[in-house]
Amino acid sequence: MQHGTHSASLSSPLSVKVMRGGIVESEHNIKAVVVSSDGAVVESWGDVDALVYPRSAIKAMQALAFIEMGGAEKFAFSDEEIAICCASHNGEPEHVATVQSMLDKLTSSETDFECGCHWPMRVESGYVLAGEGRKPNQLHNNCSGKHAGMLGLAKLLDVPSQGYIGIDHPVQQKISDTMAQMCEYDYSTAPWSPDGCSAPTWAMPLTNLALAFAKFASPEGLSAERQQACKTLYDAVVKHPFMVAGTERYCTDMMRVLQQRVFLKVGAEGVYIAAIPELKLAIALKCDDGAVRAAESVMTALLDHVGITSFVADDIMQGYRSVTLKNWEKRTTGAIVCQI
Repeated sequence: MQHGTHSASLSSPLSVKVMRGGIVESEHNIKAVVVSSDGAVVESWGDVDALVYPRSAIKAMQALAFIEMGGAEKFAFSDEEIAICCASHNGEPEHVATVQSMLDKLTSSETDFECGCHWPMRVESGYVLAGEGRKPNQLHNNCSGKHAGMLGLAKLLDVPSQGYIGIDHPVQQKISDTMAQMCEYDYSTAPWSPDGCSAPTWAMPLTNLALAFAKFASPEGLSAERQQACKTLYDAVVKHPFMVAGTERYCTDMMRVLQQRVFLKVGAEGVYIAAIPELKLAIALKCDDGAVRAAESVMTALLDHVGITSFVADDIMQGYRSVTLKNWEKRTTGAIVCQI
């Protein structure tokens, strides 16, 4: 599957229905693909060769060069700190403290970040900040862990970190080279744009995105250094899923339910990936209208479809398979459902 030339069968996209009062109130269409670590497309729905921006779903790939070059050992990063390199975190106190620890080990500071600041994704953490009369800084940015890894990569490359978010900066060149090898995709002419955190994001087909994470899940064909880096990252994120997202987040909750069998990561605008080592598979999907609720629903259905949830009790999975919608008075109003 070189350079996105694979021609997937154009089966119908998957559908997520939002039900209310016995009828379909809203419907989302999702394209999705399951790819094995040898590059074979196992199954697909919709046009999975269309270009999509993977957004934050690619963060483990963006961290790969730093880990492969020995960054975790050089700077004595803990497993939690490695995990948060791959995160779109809530900005909860534990997340902020972990990223601050990384900066301390890098002898860097929050002012070295170029990701910008926003209020914590978890509103309760924002309420606490506001109640204390404080405003957020760049540590609260959901991508701050990724950016700490990029500052570390600049040190490993022995280049100034200033401007590290630029597409021509050695940090981003190293990241794009590594991703190109994992995705088997040529980024030199690919559309790109600054992401929400200002680092570049490149468009690619879902098939290539899934291929990268299938290799991540089952890296036997990669160099010894890259195999170890993939294992280090995978072990960190599945052992510390809170660091990848946080309280009441699907990524974190589902990784806990699946007990280290799957790495899950959301991307903005309805993108999701899953890496499944024991099946040597990865899943990548994109909701056409960008709805995360639909992406989560389809991911649950696909995890069921490939059989990785079979050991989980039905009463635990049911809340993810059919999400009950309730109003402010806690009355049930409908449900979000997806069937494959």
